Amino acid sequence: MFNLLTVIGLGFLLGIRHATDPDHVIAVTTIVSRQRSIRHAGLIGILWGLGHTITILLVGAAIILYNVVIPPRMGLSMELAVGLMLVFLGVMNLTGVTQWVTDRFTPGHDARGILHSHAHRHGESVHTHIHGHGPEAHFHLDQKPQGRLQTALERVGLYQILRPLAVGIVHGLAGSAAVALLVLTTIRDPRWAIVYLLVFGVGTIAGMLLITMIIGAPIAYTGKRFTNFHHGLGVASGLISVAFGLFVMVQIGFVDGLFTASPHWTPH
Repeated sequence: MFNLLTVIGLGFLLGIRHATDPDHVIAVTTIVSRQRSIRHAGLIGILWGLGHTITILLVGAAIILYNVVIPPRMGLSMELAVGLMLVFLGVMNLTGVTQWVTDRFTPGHDARGILHSHAHRHGESVHTHIHGHGPEAHFHLDQKPQGRLQTALERVGLYQILRPLAVGIVHGLAGSAAVALLVLTTIRDPRWAIVYLLVFGVGTIAGMLLITMIIGAPIAYTGKRFTNFHHGLGVASGLISVAFGLFVMVQIGFVDGLFTASPHWTPH
């Protein structure tokens, strides 16, 4: 039992380390580069980790419980999706589409006038009022009392929630096979192997939360005080994302042979 608990504890630490993989850090940096709040950056990290964990659990459990074998071409295709996603995120940032969509679908922004939300605490719940000062935005909306998490999610907006979640799911596809195969060589009991995957996912969430808050701190600071420099950080993150995404695509497509007749794939 002691050895098993040690292995599971190691899974948590490996999950934290897994969050620091270059493609993971580049992806979340591109996402948080337009944020002006450390809390929102941290929430993005949690959502990315949650999406990653969902895929790890689903694909990993299929491999562990049903001995599913992923063909090399399919495995390479899952990893290629990461490169495509990095290029897509970078282009979105560089073209300004990310900022436009963020402003369009984040609560507190409106084409007819800037909207503001004011939260008032009533015991353990929060009561929110939303209003605008534009000529066509004079309305007052009283929302039902809600908890802190619900308030934070609504302030971020649906787009900002779905984007890191989807990115995390794609990253999970690329790494799920390697994690599951590593577990199989260490833990023979399928039930404990699934527990390991879950603990690994929790470690990944914790690691990404820490990473996004560290990255988000200087971005949030410059966003409020140095607008031009903040814009430059967004452009730099977009360029790095595109460059690294293209590198991944070339590596997967030609070096590993996805686009050739003889693909060779080793989960890593």
